[in-house]
Amino acid sequence: MKKLITLAFVALSALLVGCSESSTPQEGTHYKQLPANLSTFRLPVVTEVFSLNCGHCRKMESEIPKIEELTGESIGKVHVTFNESAQIGAMIYYAAEMQLGKKPSHTMMLDLFAATQMGDGATLGDKKAAIDRAFQNRSLVSPYDFNDEQQKQLFAAMQLADDITTKGEINSVPTFIVKGKYEVITPAHQDVESIANTINFLLTQP
Repeated sequence: MKKLITLAFVALSALLVGCSESSTPQEGTHYKQLPANLSTFRLPVVTEVFSLNCGHCRKMESEIPKIEELTGESIGKVHVTFNESAQIGAMIYYAAEMQLGKKPSHTMMLDLFAATQMGDGATLGDKKAAIDRAFQNRSLVSPYDFNDEQQKQLFAAMQLADDITTKGEINSVPTFIVKGKYEVITPAHQDVESIANTINFLLTQP
């Protein structure tokens, strides 16, 4: 009987250790340290790196309010400029951010995703009209109607975003930067709760 009790305690201890390990995010699996400290860019504590042209980013946008609720953090945004289509998306996003003085609302983000990712049957004119509406419905100037000064501000914002993603060596989206030091490896997570768990863990790290 004593032997059985001892074995039970060993088994229980192993189970508890296993649960502890599985709930603690692992470096190299769930997150990694960035090659450069991006704190000098004064990013929000938790910042999503995304693209309006990315289907996975569009799905993630629907989860952002939940992640904010689970982490207690207002999540900032940085738009990538990987290629020509991403640069067009960045132009649209930063045209909104610079006029608002903050990140666009969740509702506007959904409208921008929908306009940018219209189906194959949509023409360039259709997409432009949808983008124009997303801005005009909020009393904002469409990026297609920017004057020279606004264009300069827009390109400066896009250059800053490019500097952030280049120095951080961000190669895939969507992802999250935490404290300017860590990148969440989103494909390693099964659901939004596990992503929030990793973010919460990184918030406690130096």
